[in-house]
Amino acid sequence: MNLTDISFPNLGINLHNVPQKFSLFGKFDIAMYGITFAIGVVLGIVIASKLAKEEGQDEDTFWTFALCEIFCSLIGARIYYIVFSWWRFKTPFVEGKIWEGIVGLINLRKGGIAIYGAVIAAFITLFIFCKKKKVNPFIYGDLAMPALILGQAIGRWGNFFNREVFGEYTDSLFAMRIPFAAIRPEDRSELQKLIQTEAGVNYIQAHPTFLYESVWNLAIFAILMLYRKHKKFNGELCLIYFAGYGIGRFLIEGIRTDQLKIPGTSIPVSQVVAVVLILIAIVGEVLARVNLKKGTLPAAFQVRTAEEKAADAEKYKKAAEEKKAKKDAERQHIEYEIKASEPEDDEE
Repeated sequence: MNLTDISFPNLGINLHNVPQKFSLFGKFDIAMYGITFAIGVVLGIVIASKLAKEEGQDEDTFWTFALCEIFCSLIGARIYYIVFSWWRFKTPFVEGKIWEGIVGLINLRKGGIAIYGAVIAAFITLFIFCKKKKVNPFIYGDLAMPALILGQAIGRWGNFFNREVFGEYTDSLFAMRIPFAAIRPEDRSELQKLIQTEAGVNYIQAHPTFLYESVWNLAIFAILMLYRKHKKFNGELCLIYFAGYGIGRFLIEGIRTDQLKIPGTSIPVSQVVAVVLILIAIVGEVLARVNLKKGTLPAAFQVRTAEEKAADAEKYKKAAEEKKAKKDAERQHIEYEIKASEPEDDEE
Protein backbone atom coordinates (compact mmCIF):
# COMPACT_ATOMS: atom_id res chain seq x y z
CA MET A 1 0.00 0.00 0.00
CA ASN A 2 1.41 3.37 -1.05
CA LEU A 3 1.07 6.61 0.90
CA THR A 4 -1.64 7.96 -1.42
CA ASP A 5 -3.70 4.75 -1.59
CA ILE A 6 -7.07 4.07 0.02
CA SER A 7 -8.67 0.66 -0.05
CA PHE A 8 -11.84 -1.15 0.94
CA PRO A 9 -10.38 -4.69 1.23
CA ASN A 10 -13.61 -6.56 1.87
CA LEU A 11 -15.19 -4.97 -1.19
CA GLY A 12 -12.13 -5.65 -3.31
CA ILE A 13 -11.69 -1.92 -4.04
CA ASN A 14 -8.16 -0.49 -4.18
CA LEU A 15 -7.85 3.18 -5.06
CA HIS A 16 -4.40 4.42 -6.05
CA ASN A 17 -3.10 7.97 -5.90
CA VAL A 18 -6.18 9.51 -4.30
CA PRO A 19 -5.32 13.25 -4.21
CA GLN A 20 -5.81 15.62 -1.30
CA LYS A 21 -5.21 18.59 -3.57
CA PHE A 22 -4.12 19.51 -7.06
CA SER A 23 -2.03 22.32 -8.45
CA LEU A 24 -3.52 24.97 -10.74
CA PHE A 25 -1.02 26.34 -13.28
CA GLY A 26 1.70 24.96 -11.06
CA LYS A 27 1.23 27.89 -8.66
CA PHE A 28 -1.95 27.46 -6.65
CA ASP A 29 -2.94 24.41 -4.62
CA ILE A 30 -6.67 23.65 -4.53
CA ALA A 31 -7.85 21.21 -1.87
CA MET A 32 -10.26 18.46 -2.89
CA TYR A 33 -12.14 19.24 0.32
CA GLY A 34 -12.88 22.70 -1.08
CA ILE A 35 -13.93 21.23 -4.42
CA THR A 36 -16.47 18.87 -2.84
CA PHE A 37 -17.74 21.68 -0.61
CA ALA A 38 -18.21 23.93 -3.64
CA ILE A 39 -20.03 21.21 -5.61
CA GLY A 40 -22.38 20.62 -2.70
CA VAL A 41 -23.09 24.33 -2.35
CA VAL A 42 -23.74 24.89 -6.07
CA LEU A 43 -26.04 21.88 -6.46
CA GLY A 44 -27.86 22.83 -3.29
CA ILE A 45 -28.49 26.39 -4.47
CA VAL A 46 -29.67 25.21 -7.90
CA ILE A 47 -32.17 22.80 -6.34
CA ALA A 48 -33.37 25.32 -3.74
CA SER A 49 -33.82 27.98 -6.43
CA LYS A 50 -35.90 25.58 -8.52
CA LEU A 51 -38.08 24.75 -5.52
CA ALA A 52 -38.46 28.45 -4.70
CA LYS A 53 -39.74 29.10 -8.22
CA GLU A 54 -42.26 26.25 -7.89
CA GLU A 55 -43.37 27.72 -4.57
CA GLY A 56 -44.04 31.10 -6.19
CA GLN A 57 -41.26 32.87 -4.29
CA ASP A 58 -39.17 35.76 -5.58
CA GLU A 59 -36.03 34.16 -7.02
CA ASP A 60 -33.81 37.23 -6.52
CA THR A 61 -34.71 37.42 -2.84
CA PHE A 62 -34.16 33.70 -2.42
CA TRP A 63 -30.74 33.85 -4.11
CA THR A 64 -29.75 36.65 -1.74
CA PHE A 65 -30.96 34.51 1.15
CA ALA A 66 -28.96 31.50 -0.09
CA LEU A 67 -25.74 33.50 -0.33
CA CYS A 68 -26.25 34.92 3.17
CA GLU A 69 -26.89 31.40 4.47
CA ILE A 70 -23.68 30.02 2.96
CA PHE A 71 -21.52 32.82 4.34
CA CYS A 72 -23.03 32.75 7.85
CA SER A 73 -23.08 28.95 7.99
CA LEU A 74 -19.38 28.77 7.21
CA ILE A 75 -18.65 31.21 10.04
CA GLY A 76 -20.93 29.29 12.39
CA ALA A 77 -19.30 25.98 11.50
CA ARG A 78 -15.86 27.39 12.28
CA ILE A 79 -16.90 29.01 15.57
CA TYR A 80 -18.57 25.80 16.75
CA TYR A 81 -15.44 23.78 15.95
CA ILE A 82 -13.17 26.26 17.72
CA VAL A 83 -15.35 26.37 20.84
CA PHE A 84 -15.41 22.59 21.25
CA SER A 85 -11.80 21.94 20.27
CA TRP A 86 -10.17 24.97 21.85
CA TRP A 87 -7.17 22.87 22.92
CA ARG A 88 -6.10 22.83 19.27
CA PHE A 89 -5.94 26.64 19.09
CA LYS A 90 -5.09 27.96 22.55
CA THR A 91 -1.29 27.48 22.59
CA PRO A 92 -0.32 30.66 20.64
CA PHE A 93 -2.59 32.76 22.87
CA VAL A 94 -1.15 31.21 26.03
CA GLU A 95 2.36 31.95 24.75
CA GLY A 96 1.45 35.54 23.93
CA LYS A 97 1.60 35.03 20.15
CA ILE A 98 -1.73 36.75 19.55
CA TRP A 99 -1.41 37.36 15.82
CA GLU A 100 -0.31 33.77 15.20
CA GLY A 101 -3.30 32.61 17.22
CA ILE A 102 -5.72 34.77 15.23
CA VAL A 103 -4.32 33.44 11.96
CA GLY A 104 -4.83 29.90 13.27
CA LEU A 105 -8.46 30.64 14.07
CA ILE A 106 -9.30 31.78 10.55
CA ASN A 107 -7.09 29.35 8.63
CA LEU A 108 -9.58 26.93 7.09
CA ARG A 109 -6.97 25.36 4.81
CA LYS A 110 -6.07 22.99 7.64
CA GLY A 111 -9.68 21.95 8.14
CA GLY A 112 -11.79 22.41 11.21
CA ILE A 113 -15.49 23.05 10.66
CA ALA A 114 -18.48 21.37 12.28
CA ILE A 115 -21.81 20.89 10.53
CA TYR A 116 -23.97 21.55 13.58
CA GLY A 117 -22.38 24.98 13.88
CA ALA A 118 -23.39 25.59 10.27
CA VAL A 119 -26.95 24.40 10.96
CA ILE A 120 -27.36 26.62 14.02
CA ALA A 121 -26.00 29.65 12.15
CA ALA A 122 -28.22 28.84 9.16
CA PHE A 123 -31.41 28.94 11.22
CA ILE A 124 -30.42 32.13 13.00
CA THR A 125 -29.73 33.70 9.60
CA LEU A 126 -33.03 32.34 8.27
CA PHE A 127 -35.16 34.12 10.86
CA ILE A 128 -33.19 37.37 10.78
CA PHE A 129 -33.24 37.53 6.97
CA CYS A 130 -36.92 36.64 6.66
CA LYS A 131 -37.94 39.19 9.29
CA LYS A 132 -35.99 41.90 7.46
CA LYS A 133 -37.37 40.95 4.04
CA LYS A 134 -40.88 40.27 5.39
CA VAL A 135 -41.10 36.74 3.98
CA ASN A 136 -42.28 33.55 5.67
CA PRO A 137 -39.30 31.85 7.40
CA PHE A 138 -41.10 28.50 7.57
CA ILE A 139 -41.58 28.43 3.79
CA TYR A 140 -37.96 29.45 3.23
CA GLY A 141 -36.80 26.85 5.75
CA ASP A 142 -38.63 24.07 3.93
CA LEU A 143 -37.17 25.21 0.62
CA ALA A 144 -33.66 25.14 2.04
CA MET A 145 -33.76 21.74 3.77
CA PRO A 146 -33.34 19.48 0.69
CA ALA A 147 -30.47 21.69 -0.46
CA LEU A 148 -28.83 21.61 2.96
CA ILE A 149 -28.91 17.85 3.37
CA LEU A 150 -27.73 17.28 -0.21
CA GLY A 151 -24.82 19.66 0.40
CA GLN A 152 -23.94 17.72 3.54
CA ALA A 153 -24.06 14.40 1.67
CA ILE A 154 -21.68 15.66 -1.02
CA GLY A 155 -19.48 17.62 1.37
CA ARG A 156 -18.76 14.52 3.46
CA TRP A 157 -16.63 13.23 0.58
CA GLY A 158 -14.23 16.04 1.39
CA ASN A 159 -13.43 14.01 4.51
CA PHE A 160 -12.58 11.06 2.26
CA PHE A 161 -10.00 13.07 0.33
CA ASN A 162 -8.68 14.60 3.56
CA ARG A 163 -8.27 11.16 5.21
CA GLU A 164 -10.36 12.16 8.24
CA VAL A 165 -13.57 11.36 10.13
CA PHE A 166 -13.08 7.68 10.95
CA GLY A 167 -14.77 5.21 13.24
CA GLU A 168 -13.26 2.50 15.40
CA TYR A 169 -11.59 -0.62 13.99
CA THR A 170 -13.83 -2.89 11.94
CA ASP A 171 -13.51 -5.83 9.59
CA SER A 172 -17.01 -5.32 8.23
CA LEU A 173 -17.94 -5.19 4.55
CA PHE A 174 -17.22 -1.46 4.28
CA ALA A 175 -13.97 -1.45 6.27
CA MET A 176 -11.54 1.16 4.93
CA ARG A 177 -7.72 1.06 5.00
CA ILE A 178 -5.52 4.16 4.91
CA PRO A 179 -1.74 4.46 5.46
CA PHE A 180 -1.19 5.97 8.89
CA ALA A 181 1.40 8.45 7.57
CA ALA A 182 -1.24 9.95 5.22
CA ILE A 183 -3.51 10.95 8.10
CA ARG A 184 -3.40 14.55 9.30
CA PRO A 185 -0.86 14.93 12.16
CA GLU A 186 -3.47 16.45 14.49
CA ASP A 187 -5.64 13.32 14.12
CA ARG A 188 -2.95 10.70 14.61
CA SER A 189 -3.00 10.59 18.39
CA GLU A 190 -6.68 9.64 18.31
CA LEU A 191 -6.01 6.83 15.81
CA GLN A 192 -2.76 5.47 17.26
CA LYS A 193 -4.51 2.46 18.80
CA LEU A 194 -5.88 1.40 15.40
CA ILE A 195 -2.48 0.96 13.73
CA GLN A 196 -1.78 -2.32 11.99
CA THR A 197 1.27 -3.30 9.97
CA GLU A 198 1.52 -5.22 6.72
CA ALA A 199 4.60 -5.54 4.49
CA GLY A 200 6.31 -2.84 6.52
CA VAL A 201 3.46 -0.33 6.04
CA ASN A 202 1.54 1.06 9.02
CA TYR A 203 -2.13 1.57 8.30
CA ILE A 204 -5.49 1.84 10.01
CA GLN A 205 -8.60 -0.14 9.17
CA ALA A 206 -11.72 1.58 10.39
CA HIS A 207 -15.37 2.43 9.83
CA PRO A 208 -15.69 5.00 7.01
CA THR A 209 -18.11 7.13 9.00
CA PHE A 210 -18.04 9.83 6.32
CA LEU A 211 -19.52 7.25 3.92
CA TYR A 212 -22.22 6.17 6.37
CA GLU A 213 -23.30 9.76 6.91
CA SER A 214 -23.21 10.60 3.21
CA VAL A 215 -25.50 7.67 2.35
CA TRP A 216 -27.80 8.48 5.28
CA ASN A 217 -28.05 12.11 4.16
CA LEU A 218 -28.88 11.08 0.60
CA ALA A 219 -31.73 8.97 1.98
CA ILE A 220 -33.06 11.97 3.91
CA PHE A 221 -32.74 14.12 0.78
CA ALA A 222 -34.86 11.59 -1.13
CA ILE A 223 -37.48 11.56 1.63
CA LEU A 224 -37.69 15.36 1.70
CA MET A 225 -38.04 15.60 -2.08
CA LEU A 226 -40.75 12.94 -2.18
CA TYR A 227 -42.70 14.32 0.77
CA ARG A 228 -42.45 18.06 0.09
CA LYS A 229 -45.67 18.20 -1.98
CA HIS A 230 -47.54 16.28 0.72
CA LYS A 231 -46.44 18.27 3.76
CA LYS A 232 -49.21 19.21 6.17
CA PHE A 233 -47.78 22.54 7.32
CA ASN A 234 -44.96 24.97 6.61
CA GLY A 235 -41.87 24.05 8.57
CA GLU A 236 -42.56 20.32 8.47
CA LEU A 237 -39.58 19.63 6.22
CA CYS A 238 -37.39 21.40 8.77
CA LEU A 239 -38.68 19.06 11.46
CA ILE A 240 -38.09 16.00 9.27
CA TYR A 241 -34.54 17.22 8.73
CA PHE A 242 -34.02 17.70 12.46
CA ALA A 243 -35.27 14.20 13.26
CA GLY A 244 -33.71 12.40 10.29
CA TYR A 245 -30.27 13.93 10.48
CA GLY A 246 -30.33 13.86 14.28
CA ILE A 247 -30.98 10.12 14.42
CA GLY A 248 -28.25 9.34 11.90
CA ARG A 249 -25.72 11.67 13.50
CA PHE A 250 -26.41 10.31 17.00
CA LEU A 251 -25.74 6.74 15.89
CA ILE A 252 -22.72 7.48 13.69
CA GLU A 253 -21.15 9.87 16.19
CA GLY A 254 -21.03 7.00 18.69
CA ILE A 255 -18.36 5.17 16.67
CA ARG A 256 -16.29 8.18 15.56
CA THR A 257 -12.80 8.63 16.96
CA ASP A 258 -12.68 12.42 16.54
CA GLN A 259 -15.66 13.44 18.63
CA LEU A 260 -15.94 17.01 19.88
CA LYS A 261 -16.68 16.77 23.61
CA ILE A 262 -18.48 19.09 25.97
CA PRO A 263 -15.62 20.77 27.89
CA GLY A 264 -14.76 18.90 31.08
CA THR A 265 -16.79 15.82 30.13
CA SER A 266 -16.58 12.75 27.91
CA ILE A 267 -19.96 13.52 26.33
CA PRO A 268 -19.92 14.09 22.54
CA VAL A 269 -21.53 17.47 21.95
CA SER A 270 -22.97 16.39 18.59
CA GLN A 271 -24.96 13.62 20.25
CA VAL A 272 -26.43 16.11 22.71
CA VAL A 273 -27.38 18.49 19.89
CA ALA A 274 -28.83 15.56 17.93
CA VAL A 275 -31.07 14.57 20.84
CA VAL A 276 -32.25 18.17 21.29
CA LEU A 277 -33.15 18.45 17.60
CA ILE A 278 -34.97 15.11 17.64
CA LEU A 279 -37.05 16.26 20.62
CA ILE A 280 -37.80 19.59 18.90
CA ALA A 281 -38.94 17.66 15.82
CA ILE A 282 -41.23 15.35 17.79
CA VAL A 283 -42.80 18.11 19.90
CA GLY A 284 -43.14 20.43 16.90
CA GLU A 285 -44.80 17.76 14.76
CA VAL A 286 -47.27 16.81 17.49
CA LEU A 287 -48.22 20.42 18.27
CA ALA A 288 -48.64 21.34 14.61
CA ARG A 289 -50.79 18.29 13.87
CA VAL A 290 -53.00 18.92 16.91
CA ASN A 291 -53.54 22.56 15.93
CA LEU A 292 -54.12 21.55 12.32
CA LYS A 293 -56.83 19.16 13.42
CA LYS A 294 -58.43 21.81 15.65
CA GLY A 295 -58.25 24.44 12.92
CA THR A 296 -56.08 26.70 15.11
CA LEU A 297 -52.86 26.47 13.12
CA PRO A 298 -51.32 29.98 12.73
CA ALA A 299 -51.42 31.39 9.20
CA ALA A 300 -47.61 31.31 8.82
CA PHE A 301 -47.71 27.51 9.07
CA GLN A 302 -50.62 26.94 6.71
CA VAL A 303 -49.70 25.45 3.33
CA ARG A 304 -50.83 27.67 0.47
CA THR A 305 -52.95 26.50 -2.42
CA ALA A 306 -51.66 26.30 -6.00
CA GLU A 307 -53.68 29.41 -6.81
CA GLU A 308 -52.06 31.38 -3.97
CA LYS A 309 -48.59 30.30 -5.12
CA ALA A 310 -49.39 31.36 -8.69
CA ALA A 311 -50.67 34.72 -7.45
CA ASP A 312 -47.47 35.30 -5.48
CA ALA A 313 -45.37 34.33 -8.50
CA GLU A 314 -47.26 36.85 -10.65
CA LYS A 315 -46.83 39.53 -7.99
CA TYR A 316 -43.08 39.01 -7.84
CA LYS A 317 -42.87 38.94 -11.64
CA LYS A 318 -44.66 42.29 -11.93
CA ALA A 319 -42.48 43.78 -9.19
CA ALA A 320 -39.35 42.62 -11.03
CA GLU A 321 -40.60 44.11 -14.31
CA GLU A 322 -41.40 47.43 -12.62
CA LYS A 323 -37.97 47.48 -10.98
CA LYS A 324 -36.28 46.81 -14.32
CA ALA A 325 -38.35 49.50 -16.05
CA LYS A 326 -37.43 52.01 -13.34
CA LYS A 327 -33.72 51.21 -13.69
CA ASP A 328 -33.93 51.52 -17.48
CA ALA A 329 -35.64 54.89 -17.17
CA GLU A 330 -33.01 56.12 -14.71
CA ARG A 331 -30.21 54.93 -16.99
CA GLN A 332 -31.76 56.68 -20.00
CA HIS A 333 -32.20 59.87 -17.98
CA ILE A 334 -28.54 59.82 -16.91
CA GLU A 335 -27.43 59.22 -20.49
CA TYR A 336 -29.60 62.14 -21.69
CA GLU A 337 -28.14 64.50 -19.06
CA ILE A 338 -24.59 63.49 -19.96
CA LYS A 339 -25.27 64.06 -23.63
CA ALA A 340 -26.96 67.40 -22.96
CA SER A 341 -24.00 68.60 -20.88
CA GLU A 342 -21.48 67.88 -23.61
CA PRO A 343 -20.37 71.07 -25.50
CA GLU A 344 -21.39 71.24 -29.13
CA ASP A 345 -18.64 71.37 -31.74
CA ASP A 346 -18.15 74.84 -33.26
CA GLU A 347 -19.19 75.10 -36.87
CA GLU A 348 -16.40 76.02 -39.29
